[in-house]
Amino acid sequence: MTQTDALQRYIETVNDFLARVEDAYSFVTGEDAHNAPLTKWQELNHGLYEDVLPEHYEVSFANPAYAVSCFDAPLGQALSALLYELRTVISFVFDKDREAIDVRMRLWKEVLSLTKDGAELPEEAALIQCLRTYFETHMEKERKRSLAKQLLHEKTELVRVLTEEDLFDLRTLYMFGEHVSENEMKCYEYLNSLPEEKIDLMARTFVEGFCEGFVMTNKDLSIKETVRVDYDLGFERLVKRVMERFREKGLVCTVSRSVGGIFFLPNDTPGGRGMMGSRCFEQYHYDHKDDNALFLDHAFQEMRLSATRAAYEEYRTQARLLAGPAAIESFGRALFVPKQKKEALQLTKEQQKEVTFLRVQMGMMANEFIPQEERSFTIISFPVPEIGEAFPEIFDEVIKINTLDNALYRRVQQSIIDVLDACSYCVVKGMGDNKTDMKVMLHPLADAAHESRFENCVADVNIPVGEVFTSPKLTGTEGTLHVTGVYLNELYYKDLSFTFENGKVKEYSCGNFDTKEEGRKYIEENILFHHETLPIGEFAIGTNTTAYVAARKLHIEDKLPILIAEKTGPHFALGDTCYSYEEDVETFNPDGKRLVAKDNEVSCRRKEAPEQAYFSCHTDITIPYDELGYLAAVREDGTEVAIIENGRFVLPGTEPLNEAFED
Repeated sequence: MTQTDALQRYIETVNDFLARVEDAYSFVTGEDAHNAPLTKWQELNHGLYEDVLPEHYEVSFANPAYAVSCFDAPLGQALSALLYELRTVISFVFDKDREAIDVRMRLWKEVLSLTKDGAELPEEAALIQCLRTYFETHMEKERKRSLAKQLLHEKTELVRVLTEEDLFDLRTLYMFGEHVSENEMKCYEYLNSLPEEKIDLMARTFVEGFCEGFVMTNKDLSIKETVRVDYDLGFERLVKRVMERFREKGLVCTVSRSVGGIFFLPNDTPGGRGMMGSRCFEQYHYDHKDDNALFLDHAFQEMRLSATRAAYEEYRTQARLLAGPAAIESFGRALFVPKQKKEALQLTKEQQKEVTFLRVQMGMMANEFIPQEERSFTIISFPVPEIGEAFPEIFDEVIKINTLDNALYRRVQQSIIDVLDACSYCVVKGMGDNKTDMKVMLHPLADAAHESRFENCVADVNIPVGEVFTSPKLTGTEGTLHVTGVYLNELYYKDLSFTFENGKVKEYSCGNFDTKEEGRKYIEENILFHHETLPIGEFAIGTNTTAYVAARKLHIEDKLPILIAEKTGPHFALGDTCYSYEEDVETFNPDGKRLVAKDNEVSCRRKEAPEQAYFSCHTDITIPYDELGYLAAVREDGTEVAIIENGRFVLPGTEPLNEAFED
């Protein structure tokens, strides 16, 4: 096939897709949509996403590898990126946003003019300039559109469907416009089969956890009006009950989609990610995560920042009224290990620095308009049917894990904190195939009778219960952190290893790929986020042995989300501390002691050089109990107090934590 023939096929593909978009818009805005049978909604949904479904993706122009096989590399990459951008129009069809649809339709017409209606190949430089002009023209409006959906009280189309449509009607699931796979359908049907009291228990635990976060950090919830709810498609019945529970607390919920395309970075929302549909397109999205490489430079990033600031300025009042994000996450899907495609656009070293610069600036800007010291968050997670035939049993077990006895854990964890507060540092060593050997320095206490360095964390912002954590002292913190396998930010890592010097990453590797270089690149992009190094922002000891044992019994340990996995052993977080942007907010443990270990040698620069103090990332890496040989606190005289040995708690006062192992 010649490049001219390929261009004709490409144009036909895009024209066919946009024709389906117009048909879909006419349908969802017409009078017959509510009377249409389920099969009509399903056909519509499949037709819009058919081209990028896994079974078709290998020969889709949206796949940069295929596009480059049809065109010369630079042109093929640009045409693939263009199609990815055009496909973002689907969300606007179901948001009934005609203006946003027309913007993307005009982009396609401008590109067609470059080909003289398909008569000749467009010049790569002209195509890239066309995309950049599109960005420059619409960036501010797109930013405002996105932020408005996250902040405003007025009902978005998503909120309208959630609150006004019949959620027991399967057709309603398709009204959100996200791709519906068998997984989302089964999840939706399963939640609709649960008794009302179980749905209410889940919602109450979630909402009370959010509100408790304000109490624990001495923040005033009464000055807030809105909560942004993030969730995965299929959990609508729970989300509706959550919205009702928040309404009882005097808070209105907003719901917006996860955003994508060249106007946004991945997860480009303040403190959350929005509503997400089917995850069967993970490779597709991974292939396009760096499409901005087509024209990313410092001027491009400054323009993005300027547009974002303009959006925040327009909605300054509403931003200050946001109490924070409340996220219902899900887990249990097949592990995703991305293919590293040489045909996909890649950021240059200079562009990587610009992306790092932007992430930090975006985080600082979000904190300026939605101050961290005035907001909170909460996260809870549930399994999805894809986890296996034991899904109902697993779901019930997770509800149990999410509603464990806070009082019991608070008491047991205090016995651990009492020892940690009397020591200078901790040692953590792996066993078996785990090569961890870490020394973790702890901040000194000026007034041990009234201060603590570890937070006694129960089920508030991070559900379920089960950890004590601190921001360690970086100077003197050193060694190797290793896990044989772990799932981070929805990506799998085999034999993940970091070496630290003075609390900062010095070396890193993983065994996912044939070469060491590929593994380093994978980590650099997805854990370090293009930073040359990151500090340890958190050291914690997870205490939720119930979750650990349940995962082993049900054979789902490799599918646990970090939210639960971090409670099933000691963990280290790379990046910001748990207290970023609220270091000066006074918080106290249940015993009345003030928490003092909120800073480290990097974050303490926040007042004179905030761009050097924050990284806009925080990734937890957990050593599971069955890979943990020894964890002890070490006194100033060098004597050690063992807390965990051979995967079991041995410190007096922690005996209840071993009951799960015995059962």
